Amino acid sequence: MIKIRLSPVGMKRAIKWHIVVAEENSKVTGPAIDLIGYYLPKEKKLEIDQSKLTSWLTKGAQLTPTVRKLCKIS
Repeated sequence: MIKIRLSPVGMKRAIKWHIVVAEENSKVTGPAIDLIGYYLPKEKKLEIDQSKLTSWLTKGAQLTPTVRKLCKIS
C-alpha cells in the first residue's frame, strides 16, 4: 500500500521533514516514490504541492494520521 508520510531530514536538533509518497513497509529514511512537500516545525511552515497531493490521493495513496493533521484533511 502506498502512504503519504513524513521523512526526517537534517540534524537532530534542527530536524526538518519531507512529505513523501512511499511504500507502507519501507524504512522511514528509505527511498521515496515522490517528494510532494516539506514541513519546518520550528518555523511552523508547511509547503505542499496540492496538484501532486490530489493526484496521489486519486491513485489510492493514503495519508498517515500525522500528515492528515498537518493538512487539516479528515
